[in-house]
Amino acid sequence: MSEQVVRFTRMFDTCYESVLRYAARRVGEDTAGDIAGETFSIAWRRLRDVPPRDADVLPWLYGVARRVIANEERRERRSGRLLARLASFARSGRTAAGDPGEDVVAATALEEVLHRMSPADREILRLIGWEDLSVSQAAVVFGCSPATMAARARRARQRFLAALRDHGVSVTPASAPRPGPLERSAGHDR
Repeated sequence: MSEQVVRFTRMFDTCYESVLRYAARRVGEDTAGDIAGETFSIAWRRLRDVPPRDADVLPWLYGVARRVIANEERRERRSGRLLARLASFARSGRTAAGDPGEDVVAATALEEVLHRMSPADREILRLIGWEDLSVSQAAVVFGCSPATMAARARRARQRFLAALRDHGVSVTPASAPRPGPLERSAGHDR
């Protein structure tokens, strides 16, 4: 075995349970395993950055876990913002003091519609809507030109809006969210 594998294995055996407990206290037991797994995945990729002294390794891992948790929380907030924007489609014709139960039904419908879309359309909408990437940045992810990505994003959005209508969600220009990442064209990226 290489020296790197031995070092990582020793670090994992010594620190995994502590990192798992750290994560569980912050995000709950259901997600703690994912956080700990990602923490050690990062530790493996950055093994040369792990402090050489054994006494410094666990605090370093806690710092990595803290950043993994923060990234996950940011992703969830972006997800919530996207759902809020998408839910505005369903509010067409309702008063501001509408039934909160209707919002839950609308959000569920939106998630169902998104889930039924093709994996490519779903990924485009998520990259631009949830991950808040520009069209040019999404083009890098897909390995295509910004112009191609702009066309794909426009078509994905059109299919999404059509699927919402087919699902019974009212989509009118008055209820559409303010222009956001999905409306950015290749020439108007950040």
